[in-house]
Amino acid sequence: MQAELDTLETKLAQMLERYQAMREETLKLRQQMVILENSNRQLTDRLEEARQRMESLLNRIPD
Repeated sequence: MQAELDTLETKLAQMLERYQAMREETLKLRQQMVILENSNRQLTDRLEEARQRMESLLNRIPD
């Protein structure tokens, strides 16, 4: 009986360690996602600005 309890305790400890590791990984991934979303937003804004400048330049070209 004691051996079964020891085995169960060991498995429970391993499960808790994995759970904590997964929580930490999830937090890191969420932080990376925020950084990438911000970067994507900045690139989208820059593309829009470039598009507007190109459109403005094209409108200045005489027909």
